[in-house]
Amino acid sequence: MAPGEILEERSSVTTGSGSPVAPPDIPPSPKRLFFTVFPSIMLPMFMAMGDQTIVASALPAIAGALGEVERVSWIVVAYLVAVTLAAPVYGYLGDLFGRRRLMFIALGIYITASTAASFAPTLPLLAVCRFLQGLGGGGLMALSQALIGEAVPPRQRGQFQGYLAAIGVSASAFGPVMGAFLTELFGWRAVFFVNVPTGFIAVLLTMRLAARPGAKQADWHFDFMGLVYFACVVVPVLFSLDLIRRFDASLAPLILGMLSVALVALVLLIRRESQLDSPLIPVKLLRQSAIWRADLMAVCHGATLVSLISFMPIYLRVVRQATSGQISYILLSITAGIGLGSVITGRIVTRTGKTMIFPSIGMMIATCTLIFFALVSPQLTVPQLAGVLILNSFSMGSVMGVIQVTVQTAAGPRALGKAASSVQLSRSVGASLGTAIIGTILFATLAWRDPEAASLFGAILQSGPAALQALTPDRQAIVTGEVAHSFKAAFLTLACFTTIGSLLAWSNPMRRV
Repeated sequence: MAPGEILEERSSVTTGSGSPVAPPDIPPSPKRLFFTVFPSIMLPMFMAMGDQTIVASALPAIAGALGEVERVSWIVVAYLVAVTLAAPVYGYLGDLFGRRRLMFIALGIYITASTAASFAPTLPLLAVCRFLQGLGGGGLMALSQALIGEAVPPRQRGQFQGYLAAIGVSASAFGPVMGAFLTELFGWRAVFFVNVPTGFIAVLLTMRLAARPGAKQADWHFDFMGLVYFACVVVPVLFSLDLIRRFDASLAPLILGMLSVALVALVLLIRRESQLDSPLIPVKLLRQSAIWRADLMAVCHGATLVSLISFMPIYLRVVRQATSGQISYILLSITAGIGLGSVITGRIVTRTGKTMIFPSIGMMIATCTLIFFALVSPQLTVPQLAGVLILNSFSMGSVMGVIQVTVQTAAGPRALGKAASSVQLSRSVGASLGTAIIGTILFATLAWRDPEAASLFGAILQSGPAALQALTPDRQAIVTGEVAHSFKAAFLTLACFTTIGSLLAWSNPMRRV
């Protein structure tokens, strides 16, 4: 197969007189389609998703080398803000100018910013490089999803979206492991520089995709004010959520102020985007019942899954006194369950055409497992915990691929980019909102039952169980018990997220492709 094109099989057809007629297009076989399309979108998605977590293991080394420990969170928040801002922009421009072309631009920004980050001399400059890196990474995620809709027939998208969902989750779980390995072996700068050779490989793979024209109109103008309003919504919300996780009451006026700015900007954004023929944020598209329900499902899924992965190590270390090996075993179990659920669901969707029945049932099962975990987990052994979480994650694996297939099918081929970016945006917002809510519930429950334990909880989040070493054994046991009770409330809150997601899935009108 020649680079730069996806081959299509054609059969020769003739009329009764022997004169040829135009043969009908026959879709490529699933095997040929897989080896042509999937490698080209797999690597960019893996890079962008892995980069959200790979830096976590390197943060102590970065703080030690560059100083300014109090600002080290900028490195994480800058990437998250940029990814969230970039997703709808790439979806919008990809529909107009072609997604393959935009993928090359996103890869160029990503590679350049990664190179600059690996040489950054100060922490503020590193945060700027991470923001630029996120502008590229957001494009890699949004465009990878849209390229499946562009290159793969609707009936086969479920299988490919299942594969891509498994890749995304695996990258998020693999990131901290790879970050720790690179930091230990080569230093923290290698965490960023490793993206350079990988990015050039992704460029070569992207060249194998067909160049398809966009749908740019003659009188088109970029929606700059829409982008400004959108930034005024996203930036204050994400920064306020980051401040909420610090559990500092003195920050309340600042948080309320930023949320007020975001609310006003949201009203202005919706008003503007509803009046444009080519808006940055597809408000008219989001009015479709199938799409807004699916996007809200992505919010619930992101809130549940990211919160579970983020807070499970703390629960295991503080409450269960688990070793690092046991924690890794549990996290790998979650990753394996999600990957397996995504792949199996995708294959069944391709064979049957049925879609929403799988997340409808899957999120109900996830709800039951979370309630069971909240009530019974203290009596379970580590292998039993892993078993419950595998069932939970397997059920959660049935969600994201179906959401993408549903939204892309409902949006149609001319709005694939906007549809895919709306899902990516929803999941990012859900992840940030979910972790902030769960962290707040943990802290509030502790503060209500034991104010001293609540004051220790911030230290526990920063340094783990070592924060309890100064306490007497009896006091340690009491604090551990209070933390365990708070986690029960947190797991029940996660069950509320999955319940809402299941109700949205059951009520979604698009149930087949």
